[in-house]
Amino acid sequence: MWCQRLAWLLRGRRGSTGRRWPWLPRDPGPVLAAPARCHPTAPASPCCSWQLHQDHLELRYRSTVMRLDFVWLRDHCRSASCYNTKTNQRSLDTASVDLAIQPQAVRVDETTLFLTWPDGHVTRYGLEWLARNSYEGQKQQVMHPRILWNAEIYRQAQVPSIDCRSFLETDEGLKAFLQNFLLYGIAFVENVTPTKEDTKILAERISIIRETIYGRMWYFTSDFSRGDTAYTKLALDRHTDTTYFQEPCGIQVFHCLKHEGTGGRTLLVDGFHAAEQVLRQAPEHFELLAKVPLKHEYVENVGGCHNHMIGVGPVLNVYPWNNELYLIRYNNYDRAVFNTVPHDVVRRWYHAHRALTAELRRPDNELWVKLKPGKALFVDNWRVLHGREAFTGYRQLCGCYLTRDDMLNTARLLGLQA
Repeated sequence: MWCQRLAWLLRGRRGSTGRRWPWLPRDPGPVLAAPARCHPTAPASPCCSWQLHQDHLELRYRSTVMRLDFVWLRDHCRSASCYNTKTNQRSLDTASVDLAIQPQAVRVDETTLFLTWPDGHVTRYGLEWLARNSYEGQKQQVMHPRILWNAEIYRQAQVPSIDCRSFLETDEGLKAFLQNFLLYGIAFVENVTPTKEDTKILAERISIIRETIYGRMWYFTSDFSRGDTAYTKLALDRHTDTTYFQEPCGIQVFHCLKHEGTGGRTLLVDGFHAAEQVLRQAPEHFELLAKVPLKHEYVENVGGCHNHMIGVGPVLNVYPWNNELYLIRYNNYDRAVFNTVPHDVVRRWYHAHRALTAELRRPDNELWVKLKPGKALFVDNWRVLHGREAFTGYRQLCGCYLTRDDMLNTARLLGLQA
């Protein structure tokens, strides 16, 4: 049944050039049981006016027109009896709110909306708070500010590496590192002692190390000790890691400890930049890549390692309220059998996938970096694809995966938008 539903949705979007998702309703006009009444603010203010409708309040504040459902307004009350400001948690039982509730009185002054409910309870909202937290306000905002880049843009930016001591010992160094990472999806730390132990100390500065089937900290050589192409000397095409996890790892740390040979440069590509180009050139391809679920799979039977991992999700993952891209899941090595959509969608998906792949493989999008002992690289695995050229000789890397939530928490505590 869900396949039929998905096929219907996809067929209904053929030829579309918009970015609106078909399962989201278009912004409805006011639903009126009776003619709406226009209420100017008291005192009158050129930046604010409101209209009372049967089930919602339409509030115009500056350039934002908000449609605020009465249930939503009662549920989000920040009074002492409804919200605990010490714990920042809701105290009101949402299920206790009458779904047909209407305010008995509404008043707006220069900065505040006042609502009196049938039981006499008064809710107060700052107009700035409403403008930020309403649906209409949220869809105009960006959750995570970024700078999209190709190789030339990144080189021109001259993003500095952070010295290891500054990174470990000062908030300023840590904040500068995190700002680079949040904006570009990659960041470097220099002068790191080339050992696994020192790399671990570095990683734990920003996040908890995520334990996976590969352990916590891992050594990485070409001994084919795991059933993965990465454990060879062969070139690796651009990809994101752990696409076969239900939640792919958020951050990957690489530190080259030794290389006695040639080649082995690391390839980095901003997947969000490539996706943005697809959106501009063929929005129907972007939309399809954001809707069609894929399976990725990792099957391993080498030595004592026996694993069968399966992750499901679209190539592009977006926040539905503002269409902001937050995760790309792209790994042609690990993509499983494509059996999640009916046949009339398959070919269109391949066209969309080909368009994204062409952007990811454009030479001017490729940033090549030679990793050397002492220089650690942090990669946003939800955004930046990485690869490798073939190499000769003995090459040893160590690294780990980090939890994204803890990194974002560290950034927010330092005052960054994350």
